[in-house]
Amino acid sequence: MQESNSENFNHLKIHSQFSICEGAIKLDDLKDISKDNKLKAIGLCDTSNLCGALEFAEKLSKSGSQPIIGTQINFKLGDTTGLIPLFALNEDGYKTIIKLSSLSFLKNDELSEPHLDFDELLNKNEGVAIFSGTVNGFFGQLFNKGKFAEIQEIFLKLKNCYGDRFYIEIQRHGDLNEKEFEKFNLTSSKTLDIPLIATNEVFYIDKDMHEAHDALICIKNKTYVNEKNRVRFSNQHYLKTNSEMVDLFADLPEALENNYNFPFRCNFRPLSSKPILPNISSDKGISADETLKKNSLDGLNEKFIKIFNLDNKDFASNKNYLKYKDRLDHELEIIIKMNYASYFLIVSDYIKWAKENDIPVGPGRGSGAGSLVAWCLSITDVDPIKFNLIFERFLNPDRISMPDFDIDFCEEKRDLVFKYLTKKYENSVAHIITFGKLKARMVIRDVGRVLGLAYGFVDSISKMIPFDPSRPQNLTECIAGEPRLQKLINEDSRVKKLTDLSLKLEGLNRNVATHAAGVVIADKELTEIVPLYKDATSDLLLPSTQFDMYSAENAGLIKFDFLGLKTLTVINNTQKLIRKKDKKFNIENINFEDQKVFDLLSSGKTVGLFQIESAGMREALMQMKPNHIEDIIALVALYRPGPMSNIPIYNDCKHGKKTPDYLHPLLEDILRPTYGVIIYQEQVMQIAQKLSGFTAGQADILRRAMGKKKRAELEKQKQSFISGAVNNGISKDVAAGIFLKIEPFAEYGFNKSHAAAYAIISYQTAYLKTYYPKEFIAASMTMDISNQNKLSEFYEELKRLKIKIVRPDINECYADFRTDGEKFYYALGAIKAVGYEAVSNIVEERIKNGKFSSINDFLNRVNPKDINKLQLEGLVKAGAFDNINLNRQSLFNSIPNFITKSKNIYENKSANQIDLFGENNTPDSEVIIKIDDWKFEERLSKEFESVGFFISDHPLNQFKEIFEDYNIKDYLSFNNDNEIINSNIAATLLKIQERKTAKGNPYAVLKLTDLTSVFELFIFSEVLEKNREILKEGSSIILTLAKSVSDEENRFKRINVQKIASLSELINKPIEEILFNLKSLNELNEISKIIPDDGNTIVKIKLRDQNNELDFTLKNKRNIDRKMLNIIRNKEISAIIR
Repeated sequence: MQESNSENFNHLKIHSQFSICEGAIKLDDLKDISKDNKLKAIGLCDTSNLCGALEFAEKLSKSGSQPIIGTQINFKLGDTTGLIPLFALNEDGYKTIIKLSSLSFLKNDELSEPHLDFDELLNKNEGVAIFSGTVNGFFGQLFNKGKFAEIQEIFLKLKNCYGDRFYIEIQRHGDLNEKEFEKFNLTSSKTLDIPLIATNEVFYIDKDMHEAHDALICIKNKTYVNEKNRVRFSNQHYLKTNSEMVDLFADLPEALENNYNFPFRCNFRPLSSKPILPNISSDKGISADETLKKNSLDGLNEKFIKIFNLDNKDFASNKNYLKYKDRLDHELEIIIKMNYASYFLIVSDYIKWAKENDIPVGPGRGSGAGSLVAWCLSITDVDPIKFNLIFERFLNPDRISMPDFDIDFCEEKRDLVFKYLTKKYENSVAHIITFGKLKARMVIRDVGRVLGLAYGFVDSISKMIPFDPSRPQNLTECIAGEPRLQKLINEDSRVKKLTDLSLKLEGLNRNVATHAAGVVIADKELTEIVPLYKDATSDLLLPSTQFDMYSAENAGLIKFDFLGLKTLTVINNTQKLIRKKDKKFNIENINFEDQKVFDLLSSGKTVGLFQIESAGMREALMQMKPNHIEDIIALVALYRPGPMSNIPIYNDCKHGKKTPDYLHPLLEDILRPTYGVIIYQEQVMQIAQKLSGFTAGQADILRRAMGKKKRAELEKQKQSFISGAVNNGISKDVAAGIFLKIEPFAEYGFNKSHAAAYAIISYQTAYLKTYYPKEFIAASMTMDISNQNKLSEFYEELKRLKIKIVRPDINECYADFRTDGEKFYYALGAIKAVGYEAVSNIVEERIKNGKFSSINDFLNRVNPKDINKLQLEGLVKAGAFDNINLNRQSLFNSIPNFITKSKNIYENKSANQIDLFGENNTPDSEVIIKIDDWKFEERLSKEFESVGFFISDHPLNQFKEIFEDYNIKDYLSFNNDNEIINSNIAATLLKIQERKTAKGNPYAVLKLTDLTSVFELFIFSEVLEKNREILKEGSSIILTLAKSVSDEENRFKRINVQKIASLSELINKPIEEILFNLKSLNELNEISKIIPDDGNTIVKIKLRDQNNELDFTLKNKRNIDRKMLNIIRNKEISAIIR
């Protein structure tokens, strides 16, 4: 026995944040505490999982503490299910608890918490220690039920099975029933001769975290803090000091002794592993290396026959073929040397399977598109030699981390690929787990709810926190940058408490999810390497690793990315629509040098086109005027913060306005395709190879050193670069100068392999829109059927293309977007709250039995399951019944009657009853309430609610009468005419997104529509704060704009919003002063009749005729409103509001 030292208490029951919504300890904080306090050993015992095991082991080892790996799993016996803690004493024990933890998820049903039958605990148990657990655990529950004899019987079974590896646990937190449970356990230990062990269930590090942890428990259990009957813990679950624990258990020296000695029994921790590459050999005993060589060469030969039209007998003498063959041999040598053959074969296998089964696969993604072997194996569709791509950017012997292939699949059919993997690799394949965090906005909402604050109140606070994934801010930063929130915190104690608790909980794990795109495939059963998780309520075919991506890779697993790219679905669905009229059409056979396509791109009319549809991209395309696929590749790479400033240089050199700077004559071939601008990482690598004699692997190290800006490594690389250049006959100063010039480019250089693959998809979408716009837009809109903002853009595009649109109509339209060559039918399934499946059933009935002649006919024929209140409201507000009954409000108010009648009809049909009064012949007037229709503004407002934009009319039409008074222009005229520097425009607000600048200042992006277009404008903090109340989605506003143009060719425009006002307020605003320009005394008599009454408007009159030239102001102010003004103007009398 080890020397006794009860002064060193070991915390064995740590609950990290991987104990979801229970543990509140981040592993980095635990590592720091362990290091600062020189803790000898720490035990992890998360509830129901081992998610943090590897990360915990790595971090605690680095802090100097001994990590002990444990978990607590639910076990079921009879009617009792509860947690029992298990610890790994050695490697066998670790594998056992991995298997048990995995089985608790994999064997589970969707109604229960993850659990195992208790008998599983009595099976293989070598290397596992077991504790009896807490008063809330398995034995605590049996105790609370009074099953004392049963507990002792189980204790004996565990003692017989585990021997001295079974401990009865004693805890003293002051929790409910804990003292009574301790007495029972002490008696049982003495009676049954089972060792005691003292532990402390640690949920958080500092004692002042108790209140926040209490809120976290409420979040987990969906309860409120002020509820009486809920789960509560005492305030003793913090990381206590040694002296606190020794004092607490001073009367139980045996329990302390066993606690101190327990780490000496543990001699294992999980370690990081080098990549474990699956070994795929053929059934005939041919190695993976030989299979890869054969398949790659076969693929190359097939490409040359199909693409280059070369006969196989000419291969040996064809220079181009030999060039490709040399590159192939070079790549194969590296792949085989790095044991990567099986990886290539696995990827090739499932991609070929997908293509053979009509599942669209992307042309490539990431650096993998630079591999010729990948092209020959059909992993990619990008010829790397044609596009000058470098294999070593993907794989070389000097790479620190192993690369992976990112493959894009059609979203709709990706699950079929997972199904194939499950069948082929069975227990060796899984997804990767992810963890949702309590981020700034989420933590405010969750804590606000459990504190019992009103939903609307919490919602208004959470909306003060900006949501910008590109620039995420923590809650402290959000509060510091939002004066409204600071004011609330200072003035309202509820908000102060809400933010205090939220700040303590922010960043903790909130829920478990699955990284559906990430898959790992191993060479053995995964449960021998990592624990597994499965959400029984999800429809995912594969389980997930309990380790996140970081830990899964550290455990040696190789990740395969199966990304869903909806554009592939759009292309595939467009192709299906095209084939209805052109059966031979194939997107793979299109011409990539089609000038009509480049004309479309150069026009900037790119709504719906992959990667190139943003306002900035459209502007860039109009300036670039691309005429080759390389231009699209370059733009995809350049259009990012940093390199974006090089777009004008590229354009000027392309159009002959500037001479390209190639840095050195040797580099002209490398930089000519991009007009002297270093755009790609591959170019940096090629420069190092050409000037300094670097190998491709060395060049990749240089590229990474420049990208990561590590000065020591960069200096080392710089010396190698200059030295190599000098050896090539280039002077030291010139070499140093070139290095300094390429360094900033390398920092943001883009991966050309990725840019090329994605530019191909961009071009494909442009081709489809050029030649088949209706089919392309129908497929695109159906893909985005639930995204009203996107649909509004497409709707405007349809109007621009002068395509005839059939508005939502129950008798004409379909569930999805369709075109018949002439008309374009708006999708009923795109209306908010109208379920796609339900409306599909309604359309099916109409197609089968004819159009609906009346509301009663509709109710008689439609299943009541397909028409609930929200669905009918959506259809009515969108105008889907206008051709049956134009009065939308009347229909809307009658919906309860419709539902009742529909149910009665269905019940009668089900009971085979005959309606004596003839349901089919009942006039609509008996179920439709008589009421006036909504007025213009309300009608459009309801339409906006259901469709997401304005489809039957535009709200601005009701304000056109005041456009002249305020000199309002349409946005397109203002934007396109650089002579107009200032103007007022009128628009309706479709969407507002508030964000923060890098300095934390608020701004907003407004998506607006006027009578000619949809556009976006930015407003900054001062204008935003002044106008927040009127900036409501659906409201119509007038904006005063100022334009600044930055250079002589008008290439850079900035539009500033100076003022905003509500059009509704303006039109109802009293007219303060008016000037009438009269041409005769008759006109004077006319206005005197229309405005006889006194009021608040100053009236000035300017009379010019043959006999008079008068200017005067009426002594008495008159009563003039907009109605009177319109009457006067209709008589062609000039009136100007001053």
